[in-house]
Amino acid sequence: MSYADTMAALNDHRARIAPLRAEMRSLQAQVEPQEAQDYLLAGWDGPVRLSELFGDKRDLILIHNMGAGCSSCTMWADGYNGIHHHIADRTAFVISSPDAPAAQKKFAEGRGWKFPMVSHRGPTFAADMGFRTPEGKWWPGISAFKREGNKIFRVSDTKLGPYDDFNAAWHMFDMLPGDTVTKLLASGE
Repeated sequence: MSYADTMAALNDHRARIAPLRAEMRSLQAQVEPQEAQDYLLAGWDGPVRLSELFGDKRDLILIHNMGAGCSSCTMWADGYNGIHHHIADRTAFVISSPDAPAAQKKFAEGRGWKFPMVSHRGPTFAADMGFRTPEGKWWPGISAFKREGNKIFRVSDTKLGPYDDFNAAWHMFDMLPGDTVTKLLASGE
């Protein structure tokens, strides 16, 4: 297929994505929130409740990260670091992983991460949110919460994985020849 024909076909596919995203936003606006417990998690300075992660914001975006051993989770977090100041203007933003707080802090400092982190190892938080399998495997994802008075509600969640919409690198790699993402995943980078 010629370059022009290929680009025309790709642009046609991209144009069909916009209406689908509009449908998704419409569905999201209709969600019936799911009440969540005020879980006790481990912060860098000691125990912290889910409700405290909101700070002075009504909304909270919480990333379910698999920890320092997951190269993809690290790449996502590197990307969030770059846009953290934009997100933090609108909503509270926290990354949660099973790593111990001291290990999180050391790893985050080494990468220059600016966002807060908490550990979900111990409580049933990750499992209750759908990000831990019955066999004990962690899954990466995102949960969005809102706070109304003393109540916390989850208003959305999604799993993360290759080609998702939350990591710009996947889509840039798609523009390269060959199967760059598959090779990247196989190499463990």
